[in-house]
Amino acid sequence: MKNLLILFLLVTFSANAQKAMPSVTLKSVNNKRYNVKNDFSEKDKLYVFTFWATWCAPCISELDAIKEHYTEWSKELNMEVIAVSIDDTRTQKRVKPLLNGKNWDYTVLLDTNQDLKRALAIANPPYTVVVKNKKVVYVHNGYSQGAEIELYNKLKEL
Repeated sequence: MKNLLILFLLVTFSANAQKAMPSVTLKSVNNKRYNVKNDFSEKDKLYVFTFWATWCAPCISELDAIKEHYTEWSKELNMEVIAVSIDDTRTQKRVKPLLNGKNWDYTVLLDTNQDLKRALAIANPPYTVVVKNKKVVYVHNGYSQGAEIELYNKLKEL
């Protein structure tokens, strides 16, 4: 029984421990290079990394929903959204045309080789990772209507 309690405490502690953001360099749609750990590291700023793909309808719905509130959230909270496309080399050519129609105010990065996706052990999009002071402080997998409000409330807590 004692061993079971110790195991439970270890698992609970590990699950709640903050994971350091990996040092991975990605290109933006404008061909600028960003190191996700170092270039998004302003002290106490919240960075919302949303992992999406052109073929993922819930991903696009999530980014559209966040867009509706992004201006007011950015004024109230010290935050920035970084949309990370996990489209591979076959579907990457669809990213720019999709962005032209969306007018999202996000920094859009291309994780074509899925290096960041692997480093964060992400299985399926949509997947949201909130980073503060180079540490992952919140993760959420999936999207349903209204989940953006849950995200906003979590950002206010952080």
